[in-house]
Amino acid sequence: MIDWLGPIVLSTTGGSESGMVVLCDSEEWLAHPGTVGRPIADAHVRIIDADGADVPTGQDGEVYVRPPSAWPDFTYEGAADKRAEIDLDGWLTLGDVGHLDADGFLFLTDRVKDMAIVGGVNVYPAEIEQCLMSLAGVRDVAVFGIPDEDLGEVLAAHIDIDPNTVLTEEDVRDHVRRHLAKYKVPRVVVFDDDLPREDSGKLFKRRLRDRYWQQRSRI
Repeated sequence: MIDWLGPIVLSTTGGSESGMVVLCDSEEWLAHPGTVGRPIADAHVRIIDADGADVPTGQDGEVYVRPPSAWPDFTYEGAADKRAEIDLDGWLTLGDVGHLDADGFLFLTDRVKDMAIVGGVNVYPAEIEQCLMSLAGVRDVAVFGIPDEDLGEVLAAHIDIDPNTVLTEEDVRDHVRRHLAKYKVPRVVVFDDDLPREDSGKLFKRRLRDRYWQQRSRI
C-alpha cells in the first residue's frame, strides 16, 4: 500500500471492546516492517505468558491491552462470564498472540484459538503458513492442529496449489523442514482446491479442523 499510494498510510489495531489501541504511520512501519503500531497516548500493551507473567521483549505471548481512559468499560449482554474470561486485573485480551520489539512496537503472530500443542510445545500455525506460501505454486494454505494419540496434537496442512504446479506431500514437508523446527513439519498434507471461506473471503479454518476432531469423537 505504501508503494502504491506513497508514505501517507496509517495503520491502526484495536477492537470493539477496546477501541483503537495502537497506531503507526508509514515512516514507523518502514522502520519496523510488519508492525501494527505502538500504543497511542493513554493506552498500554502487555505480552503475557500462560502463567500470567510478562514475557521478555521479542518473545511471543498473549496480547493484553488497557484501552485509553476515555474508552468506556463494557460487558457482553447476558454473558458477564465471557467478559470476565478476557479480563486480567483490568487488562483485556482479544485473543491475539504477538510480541513487542525494543522500541515498543507490537507485532501480531497468530490467534490463541489457532494455536496447536504438539507434544507439549505451543505451535502457532501462521508461521508455518507463511513458510508454505513461499513455496512456488502454493496459492493458499491452512495449517491447524489435529488429534494424535501420542502427542496430543500434530499438524495438518490443507494446500491450494496452482493447477500447473506439481508438488508432493514430501515436497511440502521438506520445504518446512529446511526452514523451521522439526516439530513444525505437518504430519498430514492435503492438496485442496476448495478451501472453505467466510463471506469476507477469509479462510474458515475451523470447518477444516472440526472434520478431524469430529472423526475422533465418533471412534
